[in-house]
Amino acid sequence: MPPYAIQFVRQINFGAIEAKKYFVPYSEVPGSRVDFVEVTEQDLIAWNFQKLNSYKNFKFTAHNKFFEINLYQKDPVYHHPWRLNIARPASEIDL
Repeated sequence: MPPYAIQFVRQINFGAIEAKKYFVPYSEVPGSRVDFVEVTEQDLIAWNFQKLNSYKNFKFTAHNKFFEINLYQKDPVYHHPWRLNIARPASEIDL
């Protein structure tokens, strides 16, 4: 299981979300170069990841776009990996 995940969100400024993607660090050899691979929202749920209060927003007025970067880590309180938290549906993992 990766130590953290990063979420990238692209949306129209004050409008609809155009894309939401998740990435985790991956290294073939420990201590070597780290690449980021894309994972699904279902992977984050299976790993029991939760959104941290750590983010960065970027606004591009020339293109009317808004970008958000969020950080996810394993929930330190919930310790039942065999049972998904039903209060956290997949489409609402980043409340």
